[in-house]
Amino acid sequence: MHWVLVFRTILNKMKNRVTILMVISIAFAACSKNLNAPTDAINNPIDTGGLKESYAGSFINGPYGIVKGSVKILTDSVQYKLLLDSFNTSNGPDLHVYLSHEMQPVHFIDLGKLKSVSGSQVYDIPGKPDFTVYKYALIHCQLYNHLFGSSELK
Repeated sequence: MHWVLVFRTILNKMKNRVTILMVISIAFAACSKNLNAPTDAINNPIDTGGLKESYAGSFINGPYGIVKGSVKILTDSVQYKLLLDSFNTSNGPDLHVYLSHEMQPVHFIDLGKLKSVSGSQVYDIPGKPDFTVYKYALIHCQLYNHLFGSSELK
């Protein structure tokens, strides 16, 4: 009878180890390269005819990444666009471009997945947000809620 209890204890410990190994494997799979932003530099041409710069700022690093370059809000009476210029960031999973009330986003507009970790990029801004409220442009990992970099728009 004693050996049965010992066997059950060993079996339970093995199950726990297998479970831990499965969780670790899933976590590593979530960080796989296929979730990272593209690395080929892009330079989206933008027709600035009729668009004027309304707000601008320079990126600073966040706690989880390195971000360099500037951001500009371009507008005419109808449309708003966000331009990442001379842009470069460290790569990570599920990186998005946000307009946000605050540096750690709670109230934000998701402009979409980051198109590339480097180059000039243009993103359409839906509606007509109030830039006295949405005063930060962010590069943010949506999957893990990690801030890679921010820029205050002035």
